[in-house]
Amino acid sequence: MNAGARVSAGPEWTRYRRVSDLGVEVLGAHFVQHVYHRHSHDSYSFGYTEDGAQAFRCRGGAHLSTTGLAMAFNPDDPHDGHTGTPSGFTYRMVHVDPGQVRAALAEAGYKSALPLFTDPVISDPELVNRIRRATDRVLAGTDPLATQEAIDAMLLAAIRRHARSRPPVAGRAGLSNAPVARVRDLLHDRYREDLRAEDLAAAAGCSRFQVYREFQARYGMAPSTYLRQVRLRAARRLLAAGEPPAQAAVAAGFADQAHLTRWFRRAYGITPAVYQRSV
Repeated sequence: MNAGARVSAGPEWTRYRRVSDLGVEVLGAHFVQHVYHRHSHDSYSFGYTEDGAQAFRCRGGAHLSTTGLAMAFNPDDPHDGHTGTPSGFTYRMVHVDPGQVRAALAEAGYKSALPLFTDPVISDPELVNRIRRATDRVLAGTDPLATQEAIDAMLLAAIRRHARSRPPVAGRAGLSNAPVARVRDLLHDRYREDLRAEDLAAAAGCSRFQVYREFQARYGMAPSTYLRQVRLRAARRLLAAGEPPAQAAVAAGFADQAHLTRWFRRAYGITPAVYQRSV
């Protein structure tokens, strides 16, 4: 299946994407008649119900996840699943390798113990938003830096708010100006590349979580947002110089013209074509 590809069968459909180097898989689906037989995953699984209701058994009890509720499964949690309404249900689920969870906790300053979730159905709109953002990023298949940030934010929100056992946090000192400035310089120098959180951490000489916190505090935005701003400004210069929008998009580090147009309009309220004509 192609990355992020959607497959339909009658009223039912699925959309799936796997990112091996991040240790994540995302499934979005709408099911009416499909029934999950009892099974388990070797990963942590976080999801939410977008519409309808899904019923399942897990950890010795029956559960119902309705619109707007989140779900959390530990590795090897046996569960099944089927629709809880005649019209079916729509949901998203992200599976995260335990090794990635352990690495994320270590980066954030936690000790190595893995978390344990006791409630498979969770009422938490903030966590649902975090899961939505993470799955959006993975399914889009672009911007690896923003994807890593969204996955990390989702994991930490789930662990801090809902894990029964949470490893203690070790104290960490803040970064000096120099490492954060090196990250900023890297974003300006290599904005055409698909930069990753590890690239920023290597430039700063610390964990990606510390980079995120300190950069956010220093510049008022996440590194991925700052990178997109740098790319948009590069695209404006190219458009002003007469570069066709499609070529300007790729040269500035965007996936394609549609990707540039979407963010250009969000940032400036007009399309690249309108901007170029006005210049």
